[in-house]
Amino acid sequence: MDASATQKFNKLQIKLVHLWKMIGQPDQPGSEHQQAENTIVVIPSMSIDTDFKGMEQQAYEERFMFMLFLLRQPNIRLLYITSQPIHASVVDYYLSILPGVVTGNARKRLYLVSTMDASSKPLSAKLLERPRLIEHIKSLIPNPELAHIVPYNTTDLERELSVRLDIPMYAADPRYFGFGTKSGGRQIFAEEKVPHPAGTENLTGEPDLLAAITSMRAARPDLQRVMVKLNEGVSGEGNAVVDLAGLAKDAKAEALAERVRGMRFESAGVTYQSFLA
Repeated sequence: MDASATQKFNKLQIKLVHLWKMIGQPDQPGSEHQQAENTIVVIPSMSIDTDFKGMEQQAYEERFMFMLFLLRQPNIRLLYITSQPIHASVVDYYLSILPGVVTGNARKRLYLVSTMDASSKPLSAKLLERPRLIEHIKSLIPNPELAHIVPYNTTDLERELSVRLDIPMYAADPRYFGFGTKSGGRQIFAEEKVPHPAGTENLTGEPDLLAAITSMRAARPDLQRVMVKLNEGVSGEGNAVVDLAGLAKDAKAEALAERVRGMRFESAGVTYQSFLA
């Protein structure tokens, strides 16, 4: 993103200070916000280091549908964006369990938008490829001054989408994205002296992995197994377990490499080479 776009994003984010007072606040009689319609654009894009395709991707995108509970507030307008259309029965179910709300009223304030794209690209990337769809989303926002994006996670894709839609993003600036990864979290804990599991961060291949496990075994010779995590994996699907039980303390490098190459993956269908990649 160029300097001008970054500057625009920073200005948009300042609007969140005012919006924060309105987000999640129940209507109060006589409140200055009672008649102000706040538009929330939900973009559950899986912009992470994992491939999700078809219905698997759709299932993750629909996990954010708890956001529909914000429709309990009569001044909330919700735009929910997905790769593929959400089945009507799923929408009806969520609306039917809204407490104290007439379903028909909530339905009028819910707008579902789909890219009609089942590819494994992140939803945000699909939207950025469709300028007319972005314009359509903008047309559904009556007042951009009272609107914001709620993303699943924040990368440069979501930041660019925020600028293109001309509304702020209810999330941290993606320049801080690294602090939210597995390695980033470990680094922060170490710097602040917060107790955390033994391990090594920022590994980039098999040599790093072997060196890390060798170091851990030197510090803890009784180590029976270690867990390897993809830095941006979610729901445990980026995890794998290396079994070290019975491995001699002075085992040769090749013996350890054999254990590593035989790691057990949490997600079915993953191979060692694809995991390393």
